[in-house]
Amino acid sequence: MRTWAGFSMMCVGMFMAILDVQVVATSLPAMQHALAIAPDKMSWVQTAYLIAEVIAISLTGFLTRLLGMRRLFVIATSVFTVASLGCAASNSFDALIAWRVLQGFAGGTLIPAVFSAVFLLFPVRRQGVATMLAGVLAVLAPTVGPVVGGWITETYSWHWLFLINIAPGIISATVAGMLLPKRAIQLEEAKTLDLQSLILIALALAALEIGLKEAPQRGWTSGFVAGLLLLSLASMFGFIRRTLRASHPIVDLGAFADRNFTIGCLLSFVLGIGLFGSVYLMPVFLAFVRNLNALEIGMIMLVTGVAQLSIAPVAVALEQRVDARLLSAAGFALFALGLGLSAFQTPETDYHAMFWPQVIRGVGIMFCLLPPTRLALGGLDLSRVPDASGMFNLMRNLGGAIGLALIDTVIYSRTSLHANEIASKLTAGDASTASFVGIPLDLFALQKAQPVDASSMFLLKPLVEKAALTLAINDAWLMIAVLTAVVLICIPFAKRAK
Repeated sequence: MRTWAGFSMMCVGMFMAILDVQVVATSLPAMQHALAIAPDKMSWVQTAYLIAEVIAISLTGFLTRLLGMRRLFVIATSVFTVASLGCAASNSFDALIAWRVLQGFAGGTLIPAVFSAVFLLFPVRRQGVATMLAGVLAVLAPTVGPVVGGWITETYSWHWLFLINIAPGIISATVAGMLLPKRAIQLEEAKTLDLQSLILIALALAALEIGLKEAPQRGWTSGFVAGLLLLSLASMFGFIRRTLRASHPIVDLGAFADRNFTIGCLLSFVLGIGLFGSVYLMPVFLAFVRNLNALEIGMIMLVTGVAQLSIAPVAVALEQRVDARLLSAAGFALFALGLGLSAFQTPETDYHAMFWPQVIRGVGIMFCLLPPTRLALGGLDLSRVPDASGMFNLMRNLGGAIGLALIDTVIYSRTSLHANEIASKLTAGDASTASFVGIPLDLFALQKAQPVDASSMFLLKPLVEKAALTLAINDAWLMIAVLTAVVLICIPFAKRAK
C-alpha cells in the first residue's frame, strides 16, 4: 500500500504538470490584458514552458540516476509549486516568462518519472494497473484542461490558474517523500556530466520548438525558420555523435537498438500528433466558428475524457491478456477513425455531431498509450528504463509540437484557398455551397437568374470566412487521421512484448 500511495502522489504531480499547459492556454487573453503584454509576445507564455519541458524530459534519466526517483520527484514537484506561486505573483511579462521556464523544467521531469516508476516499483503482474492509472491521467489532463481553465477564467482571475497547483503540489511532494523508496545521491553521476552534450541537446530542442512555433506565420522556407531548423538539426547531429562515443552519456541512446522500443517511440510520436492536434482543433472550431466561450468548449470536450475513463478498466484487463501489438493496432485504427470522422464538419456542427467521433477517439486513445508503453519499455533492462522513458515521452511531445505546426500551416494556407473557391461557387449560383455556408436557400433561389454580385458577397463575407475556416480545419483533421493510420504499417515489425 505504501508503494501504491507513493505512486499515486507521483501521478497527481504529473497530472498537475500536464493540466497546467491546457488551463493556462484558456486564459492567455486575460493575462495579456492584466500585464499589458504585446500581442506578438503572448505566445511566449506557452512556448517558454514547452521549451523548458522538452529539455527536462530528455534529461530525466540522468537526473534519476543522480538524485534517485524519490528525491527527483520531491524536488521537481516542490520547484513546480514554488514556480506556480511565482507565476501567480508576476506583475510583468519578463517575470512571468522566467517563472514559466522554471515551471516547465520542473514539470517536464514529472511525466517520464511516473512511467519509469511503473517498471521500477511494481512487479509485472501489477504494471498494467499502474500504467492504466498513469495513462488515464496523462491523456485526461489535456481533455479536462479546457473546462477547468474555462471555469476558472469565467469565475475567478487568471492568478488562480497557477494557484490551483499549490495545495496538490505540497501534498504530493510531502506524501511521496515519506512513502517512496529511498536511495542515496550518486555524486559520481555529476562528475561525469557532459556539459557539451547538455548544451547541444538544449540548443537542438529549443531551436526546434521556436522554429515550429514561427513556421506557420513566417513560412517554412523563410530565412529565420530555416535557420532555426538547420541549427536544430546540426545540434542534434552533434549531440547524437558525441553521445554514442561517450563512456558516460548524459542520455542513453542504446535503447534504440531494441526494435520494440524504436517502434514504441514512433507510435508515441504519432500519438502526440493526434492527441495534441485533436485537443487543439476542437477549441479552434468551437471558438471561431461556433462562437462558444471557454467553459462551453470544455463541457463539449468532456465527452472524450468520459470515454477514456469508461474504457480504462477494460483496457487494463485486455492489456494483461492480449498481445500488445494487436491492441496497439486496434487502438490506432480506432483513433484514426475518430479523427477522420471529424473531417466532415460543417459550420453548424454541434455537440451531437461531435459526440461519436469523441467517443471513438476516447476509446482508441487508451489502447494507443497502454500497450505501446509496455511494447517500448517492458522488454528493457531496469537500468535503461529512466532514460528510455524520457525518450519515449519526449517523442510524444515532439510529435505534438510538429503536429501543431503542420496543423497551423494547413489552416493558414488552406483557409484563403477555400474562401476563394466558395466565393467562385456562390458567384456561379451553386446551391449546395450556399447551403453549406448557411445562406437560406429560398433567398438564394431568388438569385438564380442573377448570381451573387460583389456587394452581396461583401455582406456574406463573415459566413464565407467561417465556412472556409471549417473546410481548412477539416483538411487538418484528415491530415492527422491519415498520419495516424499510416503508422499501423510499423506494428507488424514489432516482437511480442514480454
